[in-house]
Amino acid sequence: MQALGIDVLFKGTNMERIIEGLWVSVRISLIAVVISIVLGLAVGALMTRENIVIKAVTRAYLEVVRFMPQMVLLFIVFFGSTRVFGWNIEAEIASIIVFSFWGTAEMADLVRGALISIPKHQYESAEALGMSDAQTYFYIIIPQAVRRLIPLSINLITRMIKTTSLVMMIGVVEVLKVGQQIIEANRKSSPNAAFGIYAVVFLMYFVACWPISMFSKYLERKWN
Repeated sequence: MQALGIDVLFKGTNMERIIEGLWVSVRISLIAVVISIVLGLAVGALMTRENIVIKAVTRAYLEVVRFMPQMVLLFIVFFGSTRVFGWNIEAEIASIIVFSFWGTAEMADLVRGALISIPKHQYESAEALGMSDAQTYFYIIIPQAVRRLIPLSINLITRMIKTTSLVMMIGVVEVLKVGQQIIEANRKSSPNAAFGIYAVVFLMYFVACWPISMFSKYLERKWN
């Protein structure tokens, strides 16, 4: 274990710190995911409207998120807003804002795709049966859209958990940052600590994301 550098995890409170760092990453992800789902549903529904202005605004929003790296967004919100507007935003709050901004766009596009994938004859059949628009969406469209949406949205959750490693760049002490601190503190006594620490961090991310991925595949098999 010493040759692999894993022994440093059992010194003092290193293991506890690593777990706490992982919880910071997961907490940021979960909060951002909840916000993204709520806002993404609303924005995704708006993206299916035939209004030219709404389409232009939502398309511009989506393209900005797609082409702007998350790290740049983190720097803009955390460093830029502080200098320009004088806001004192905590690093974790800035991270949640950025990931919610990114996640909402991604979720909205998934919702849009799920809604427009419903064949038009489903709407026509509901209208022929005398169903109102609300009944059509509640009983016919939404159940089918959810089946298409859930596996894709679960994959988005795993992506968000993995991408939270970027928040260390603005000072959030998450699992990767804690790992770096442990490596630096034990550089002389455990020169191989980097291998062991990063291997454990990899396993932690795997343990956090793998059940979510398996759940997505289970839903796909069940609904197919």
